[in-house]
Amino acid sequence: MSKPLHNLLQAQEPRRRDFVRGGLALAAGALVGLPGCGGGDSDIAVSFAHGVASGDPLADRVILWTRVRAQDSADLRDIPLRWEVASDANFATLVASGNTLASAASDFCVKVDATGLKPGQRYWYRFAAYGQTSPVGRTRTLPQGAVNQVKLAVFSCSNYPAGYFNVYADLARRAEAEAVDVALHLGDYIYEYGRDGYASDKAKAMGREVEPAKEITSLDDYRRRYAQYRSDADLQALHAALPMIAVWDDHEITNDTWKNGAENHQPATEGDFAARKAAAIQAFHEWLPIRSASNREQIYRSFAFGDLLALHMLDTRVIGRDEQLDYARYIDAKGSFNATAFQADMARSDRQLLGAAQTQWLQQQLAGSRATWQVLGQQVLMGRMDIPAPILFEANNPGTGVSVGVYAAIAAKAQSNPASLTAQERAILAQPSIPYNLDAWDGYAVARETLLATASQLDKNLVVLAGDTHNAWASDLKDRSGKQIGVEFATSSVSSPGFETYLPKENPQTLAAALTQLIGPLEYCDTSRRGYMVVTATPAECRSDWIFVNTVTSREFSASLGKSLKVLPGAGQRKLVAA
Repeated sequence: MSKPLHNLLQAQEPRRRDFVRGGLALAAGALVGLPGCGGGDSDIAVSFAHGVASGDPLADRVILWTRVRAQDSADLRDIPLRWEVASDANFATLVASGNTLASAASDFCVKVDATGLKPGQRYWYRFAAYGQTSPVGRTRTLPQGAVNQVKLAVFSCSNYPAGYFNVYADLARRAEAEAVDVALHLGDYIYEYGRDGYASDKAKAMGREVEPAKEITSLDDYRRRYAQYRSDADLQALHAALPMIAVWDDHEITNDTWKNGAENHQPATEGDFAARKAAAIQAFHEWLPIRSASNREQIYRSFAFGDLLALHMLDTRVIGRDEQLDYARYIDAKGSFNATAFQADMARSDRQLLGAAQTQWLQQQLAGSRATWQVLGQQVLMGRMDIPAPILFEANNPGTGVSVGVYAAIAAKAQSNPASLTAQERAILAQPSIPYNLDAWDGYAVARETLLATASQLDKNLVVLAGDTHNAWASDLKDRSGKQIGVEFATSSVSSPGFETYLPKENPQTLAAALTQLIGPLEYCDTSRRGYMVVTATPAECRSDWIFVNTVTSREFSASLGKSLKVLPGAGQRKLVAA
């Protein structure tokens, strides 16, 4: 390599590229040649069509990502690149740089671990190849020592055909002004379905039909789906604005994945599940700015934000999860629910969600950290969501139970005039309350008790973050005995529909009020709006602000604060209170 890129840029005026609609502009640099990078070949036309990203920041390093392709898609030659990190937007002061190679073996995705950086600092970065420069991204390292504030933006469930990524766009616009440190993505970054699949009824009208058109099962399929998602300008803007820490959920592989299978995988027609899982995991590591371990299935890892916050990112989906229970197994031909058999299976101590190795690792991380806040970034709801069985059965199979409104009316009648209850109404009230979602921690009760007992015994301030459900939630976390252990903040989705689709006859406000009344630990929910959370930790409190957009089916949107709740540190205060 001859002169470094920053010297070549000195005589040229940097150009600008707008990365966020109506807002953020990032310096993209001039188009320059890189003598020697062609390895003797003639220069070729290349494109950075999928932008840049950074992720997994530590105090002295951060992962940088881009994808570069020859504009001639048939040209599969390796592409040499130069990367640079600067302490200023004009790249006058370089702090790290180097050379790397994009190749077909990794779908021309490139990840660099840029080291030698300073703690708690903001940086700018870019790539260049064959006279083309990438967009410029902003990133930052994690702080060390005494820290007064950490801000995390939390996302989940971004379904391309279900709507525009207005949620990403909103945070990208706000990230700099509001000093957000990191974006957390809790999974379902992509979805696997084909064009006739889930939440695709408006996709054609919005110009968001998925590629490839079929359900994705092979490595090439997953790569093409990631390429489509990463072509979205709003997602590119988010990645360019701040670093991301990501884990997968099920749809990065297929619906309701567990370690040896999935609800949405049929071996007879879709082949070996292990091969599909391996392909999905390879594409995930290629396309996400994650610091990959030698074992690609192991994505649980921790991040230290000084003495204030320890973030433990978990995998509740792939590496340790046993198969989910299914209510259909406990309902007989007459429609009666066998509660005894169900409770016996729920009480089995050998059913795992994290797996033994990850559980032991988490226990060690919690024990070894002195940070004020211990935060779990993970996929599925941990809070107890027991609801009356008739309501659940009606939601899953209309006609087999009763609606929330009908149940509430019967319950009110039982309070005001119990003698007037009919035999059928008494039978409805006699049915037990059961978990609404067996795919969540509710389906792995013993594993949840183990985790909560660890936090309690270590006297930690536990805050759990969750996604997965497409709805917003906030719950107190209590163990089986009712002891208060910590709190859970759960984000709505980026675009995937919530209960407003599954329960279209229920008024969202009425439904939310009923759920918070029926479910003891539940303090807040929003069942119909798309959005994200901003979680702000200080030594005095940890607060969640739920931000919602008014639409995902139009490019024009507005965003508003829906709710704020907080938790205070210390024994006796680890519960949700108004912010």
